[in-house]
Amino acid sequence: IYILDTIIGMIAIADPIKPTAPLTIFALQSMGLHVLLVTGDNIKTARAVAAQVGIKDVYAEVLPTQKERFIATLKENSRKGDKVAMVGDGVNDSPALARADVGIAVGTGADVAVEAANIVLIRDALEDVLGAIFLSKKTVRRIRFNFLFAIIYNLIGIPIAAGVLLPIGISLTPWMASAAMALSSVSVVMSSLLLKKYRKPDINMYNKNEFKLWSVNKGKNINVHRGIDNL
Repeated sequence: IYILDTIIGMIAIADPIKPTAPLTIFALQSMGLHVLLVTGDNIKTARAVAAQVGIKDVYAEVLPTQKERFIATLKENSRKGDKVAMVGDGVNDSPALARADVGIAVGTGADVAVEAANIVLIRDALEDVLGAIFLSKKTVRRIRFNFLFAIIYNLIGIPIAAGVLLPIGISLTPWMASAAMALSSVSVVMSSLLLKKYRKPDINMYNKNEFKLWSVNKGKNINVHRGIDNL
């Protein structure tokens, strides 16, 4: 605001980062994940945000139509077994969310983004991405455990039901075999229901000396690219 060529006031508008964002990025990087920032904001804004949260690779001034191509290129160039996840909440993010191996949308975001995503975070909290990752890993481990249990159970039960142990007087009557089969199914279901006891980890468990040391250097060595032409 000027009066007679003299500045008497200034109005600045900013969208501050969430307090838990740096700790969340540190936690993701500690898990061995490569975190990128892809945004349509200008280079200065993107660099400033990346410096605050500790992201080293930034792609700024990316057009909405380029985000999907960016994700597709990452998938093509990724190593075998690696997966590409995308976190977004805007209408412009929906094609990229659909293209990613795992699309994660914030529940408070646009409806189109929510529909395109594989996972929807109910709260507007970035740290819930960690909870989703831990829950997915725990679910996969539980599935593998159930498969292993079912295989061992059947490897033992089927030969007995077929009469392998008849020479030593051990056999299964039809009702016993039916009960054993039902018990197998019930056991797997009960094992799966244990996932209801899952509690997501506290983000503060990463708030240790390593995070403090990381915070000192989080704003250094940031690589900022304009668009995705150099990807």
